Amino acid sequence: MIQTVIKRDGRIVGFNEEKIATAIRKAMLHTDKGEDLRLIHQITDHIAFKGDAQMTVEAIQDAVEMELMKSSRKDVAQKYIAYRNQRSIARKAKTRDIFLEIINIKSNDVTRENANMNADTPAGMMMKFASETTKPFVDDYLLDEEVREAISRHYLHIHDKDYYPTKSLTCVQHPLDRILTNGFYAGHGESRPAKRIETASILGCISLETAQNEMHGGQAIPAFDFYLAPYVRSSFIEELKNLEELNGADYSHLYQKVLEDYLPTPLEGTQGEERIVRHAVNKTVARVHQAMEAFIHNMNTIHSRGGNQVVFSSINYGTDTSAEGRCVIRELLKTTYRGVGNGETAIFPIQIWKKKRGVNYLPEDRNYDLYLLACKVTARRFFPNFLNLDASFNQSAEWRSDDPRRYMHEVATMGCRTRVFENRFGPQTSVGRGNLSFSTINIVRLAIECMDIENQEQRIARFFARLDAILEITARQLHQRMEFQKTAFAKQFPLLMSVLWTGSDKLRPDDTIAPVINQGTLGIGFIGLAECLVALTGKHHGESDEAQALGLKIVSYMRDRANQFSEQYQHNYSILATPAEGLSGKFTRADRKDYGLLPGITDRDYYTNSNHVPVYYQCSARHKAEIEAPYHDLTRGGHIFYVEMDGDATHNPEAIRRVVDMMDRYNMGYGSVNHNRNRCLDCGYENADPHLESCPKCGSRRIDRLQRITGYLVGTTDRWNHAKLAELNDRVIHE
Repeated sequence: MIQTVIKRDGRIVGFNEEKIATAIRKAMLHTDKGEDLRLIHQITDHIAFKGDAQMTVEAIQDAVEMELMKSSRKDVAQKYIAYRNQRSIARKAKTRDIFLEIINIKSNDVTRENANMNADTPAGMMMKFASETTKPFVDDYLLDEEVREAISRHYLHIHDKDYYPTKSLTCVQHPLDRILTNGFYAGHGESRPAKRIETASILGCISLETAQNEMHGGQAIPAFDFYLAPYVRSSFIEELKNLEELNGADYSHLYQKVLEDYLPTPLEGTQGEERIVRHAVNKTVARVHQAMEAFIHNMNTIHSRGGNQVVFSSINYGTDTSAEGRCVIRELLKTTYRGVGNGETAIFPIQIWKKKRGVNYLPEDRNYDLYLLACKVTARRFFPNFLNLDASFNQSAEWRSDDPRRYMHEVATMGCRTRVFENRFGPQTSVGRGNLSFSTINIVRLAIECMDIENQEQRIARFFARLDAILEITARQLHQRMEFQKTAFAKQFPLLMSVLWTGSDKLRPDDTIAPVINQGTLGIGFIGLAECLVALTGKHHGESDEAQALGLKIVSYMRDRANQFSEQYQHNYSILATPAEGLSGKFTRADRKDYGLLPGITDRDYYTNSNHVPVYYQCSARHKAEIEAPYHDLTRGGHIFYVEMDGDATHNPEAIRRVVDMMDRYNMGYGSVNHNRNRCLDCGYENADPHLESCPKCGSRRIDRLQRITGYLVGTTDRWNHAKLAELNDRVIHE
């Protein structure tokens, strides 16, 4: 009697005889004679009871074919065999067409799925070949029938599905202090601990790059200023030692001298130890600046994932009030403002300013001057974004201003928006943790399918019933993927599962990662709340109080169900305000094909990202904030608030501060500002003209148009897919 089944990926699952019956029934329904329940039960029972205790999927399917051929229904056997062959042929044909598009570097939504990836290079083409052949494998062999059905009917999208078989995780917040203090071994050579700021900077780059090759999502450093600060002091001491050697004197009593700040000042008019200290400080600041410059330059030039994509990197900073931490922050901001290369804006890392009252937000706060500098830099360079540690859901009872490791109790985020903080299985922290995987629900389609119900109360009730069903499927799919990830061995992730991930230091190379990955999160995402509300009420949440109330009810329901799933499956489920890029037009095209052009729903080439007010809706920044703010508490898997500014923001840092003030006032977690930024690639001239075609200074038509796509910057829109280009063209200014 069959008890367990070996799936094609090697997993062993319990035998379910209903799957045999369903497959035979489908084949029968495609014949002239139709369904024969007696024969279905006869064959199913025979295979179930005569089979071995453990069988492979292929062996069971072969047995079905054999029993059908022995029966009186040869017509069913033919349909069953033909169906298996057709699926194989269809997959091969689809793969062939996709490969030809990649080979011929066609600009379409396959090759432009990720604007940060150049799919036209040999390495990029290889990545796309692998990606497009892996996805069908996942559908056929790693997903259960109900999940496949939800995907094929466009209710559900599994993000990074091409990485599914690798068992990789999405992202992690790097505890960089472990690497800087102890060094690391990542499979090919060993790195020694850092002793000076330059080495610390380089190790930060190496950590991000190495982990990027072990994961399918982004990499972040949660406390960049805290981690690098000790190496500012060690570099200061090194400069004093250089002076000792030069002067033949002993300055060891100055090694730990309390410094209010690291600010370069002239040596004129100074003498004695004051001159020595000032000289050492000046040299140290210059080194820190060069180290920050090198860090940013490296993060924009070092490639990962087969050499076709720069590291999707983020750094969080702003709350270290020590002189050394302030030096790191200041020089990082100064070099960001100046730009890389010939003065161009750095795309990576995504920089995130951690705003906190009593630390850096109010005029009397120690780091307030650096906050003003951060706003000035954002006005010119888009970064840093702003993370509100004062939001009620971003606070920790463990945080103390006098704790030198208080960053352990501060939220840190991935630049795109992913947030990890709450934890059922350990301390509330972002450090050493990340997202395991996430999937997105098409709530617009669920609403469209309820539009024929005339009574609004019944229509909404029906929507919630359908939403509940797809939430169940999504939670189970994420659970199944996590169970699959658990079977990976620590040695498959040499850096991640030896140094970075919480608890990984206790794993041996041949241990599975099962004991530690419950520290991560599973994200249930959604797209198109605005269009969903139009389908249900006739208006979106930006234009109707009734729609806003329903929107909050929908996302609150999803949040409550996520909490229930956390209990049911014993995982960290959370709701994510999905950053849709490749997905932005996929659901829309499918829904328009099935339901036609529906005003305010399918009449554009994209669905609005998550809970955002539609980009085309004319409203003030304040109104947008009032509408979107309540969703931040509900979407603890990640969220972001955007304001579109008009004109050249370079000379208007006050406008950036007003946005941060709105975040503070309305209890929002994370936000940033979008504005125009053009740069001539020939002479370096910059302006904010949204329609600039040629450089007014040198006449060149080689114009770099910097834009933000889903949390990160892209220097050219050439790699944007059709849907995101349509969204970009629809964006309006928020006054």
